[in-house]
Amino acid sequence: MQLRSAGVCVVMLLLATLAAPPVRAQDVPGIEICTVEKTMERRTSCLQSNVDFLQKTITKLNLDHQQKLDAAARQIDALKTMVAGLQKTIGDLQAAQTKIAEDLKKKQDAPPPKDAK
Repeated sequence: MQLRSAGVCVVMLLLATLAAPPVRAQDVPGIEICTVEKTMERRTSCLQSNVDFLQKTITKLNLDHQQKLDAAARQIDALKTMVAGLQKTIGDLQAAQTKIAEDLKKKQDAPPPKDAK
């Protein structure tokens, strides 16, 4: 009975491994320690892989930073435009305030109207 159960387990395991797709080893890019390689060809290949990884990383970081700089430059331009608009508005308001102050002063300096009788 135990032998039969063990046989069923083995068959189930075989079917499970056959049904699943084969898993391949994946080379995950990153920095590798190349000093453990014995042959010069493998060590050279390892070092070249590290150089390629570092170049790709630097290129990606440069692109990311350039995009951030471009976005910041666009924001600075928008803020400059906004400041120029606000300065114009302040100038208009100051001119209007000066005109109102002059009008009030003229009214106060003007002689009072005489009663017409």
